[in-house]
Amino acid sequence: MADHNTPSPQPDLHRNRLPSLFEVLSRRTLAPVDLFYFYIYMRDQQRSVDYLDFWLDVAQHMSMCRHYVRELRRSVMIGTPDGDKSASKRSSAMLEGLGDLNHGGPSIYPSDKEKNQDAQMSAYLRQEAQHAANTGHSPAGSTGSNNMRQTSSNDRPRPSFMSSPHVLTTSDSNSPEHTVARADIRASAEKILYTYLLPGAEREIQLPHAITHEITVGIEEHGRDDPELFDSAKDYVFQAMERDAFPGFLRAKALGNLVPPSVLMRLVIGLLSMFAAFWVAFILIFLDYGRRTRLWLILPFTIGVYALCSQQYSLDPILALLGFSEYTFMNFNRIREPFVRKLLNKRAITVLGVTIFIDACLVVLFVFVPGKRL
Repeated sequence: MADHNTPSPQPDLHRNRLPSLFEVLSRRTLAPVDLFYFYIYMRDQQRSVDYLDFWLDVAQHMSMCRHYVRELRRSVMIGTPDGDKSASKRSSAMLEGLGDLNHGGPSIYPSDKEKNQDAQMSAYLRQEAQHAANTGHSPAGSTGSNNMRQTSSNDRPRPSFMSSPHVLTTSDSNSPEHTVARADIRASAEKILYTYLLPGAEREIQLPHAITHEITVGIEEHGRDDPELFDSAKDYVFQAMERDAFPGFLRAKALGNLVPPSVLMRLVIGLLSMFAAFWVAFILIFLDYGRRTRLWLILPFTIGVYALCSQQYSLDPILALLGFSEYTFMNFNRIREPFVRKLLNKRAITVLGVTIFIDACLVVLFVFVPGKRL
């Protein structure tokens, strides 16, 4: 019997480049360019996390469909079909021809074979839904579907990536609590429609009318719930995130390690420190204090220059060299992506060099300038 566990994506530790958006969404990257950081960036900085949640929910819907069809195929192969689900020899033949479906990635396919498998899976689900409608057992009338319609729109779903799609398939699928029923697939499709696509939905995302109309008609009138129905919307959202959000995410996390509130805090600290340093420096000069006393100016100048350089580059060089990146204000995580760690170390050394040079120039200027008591 084929292994029914879907292998979890493994990060590429030898990648000598910045990751692509699909690698981030597929959980093939590490902090600070992983899905966790990207989700927080979309939520706090882009203010468009609903688009990311939509893409992830469609990915989870695809995973649920694969799990459901894989279980049907297994039941056919071992000769224990489940009544309605194996109503015809044609359906059994389609199931046997699908393969194991043990692959991930709902938007970009590693091979034509896997793309064809998903297309055949969608065709099978459409055929099954049509057969159920013809026999008076439409999935639209299932308990799962009705529960979805009664769900309050004020109950904001938790982030989709917190519940990995692989949770559906990493445990014993023969256990009832891990079994995906046909009603679950219908409810999942309706959840996506009612949460993101219908006009006036609490988390409505802006898509071309033709795309939303096609999905709405497909679900509500034709009874479809196969993942192929969402392909156009999913690809549109993916391209929008890749074009509008992902470049800024890479700049923020691969070239810096601070979030905007920390950058603003360093700007304030830097300006106050520089004001204090210049104020004290001129007082010491015009009161004709000795150079040894004026050497203490190194403290406010160093704090001020360091804070302003950190603000300018959105990078705290000491934290970067220690291997930390900020994901929310004053919350840090280890930098685990090798290429990003290397990149941030180089930038941190550059920022430290600039800081030391400017600091040294200011200290030398105000320490060695002749004093004159007014």
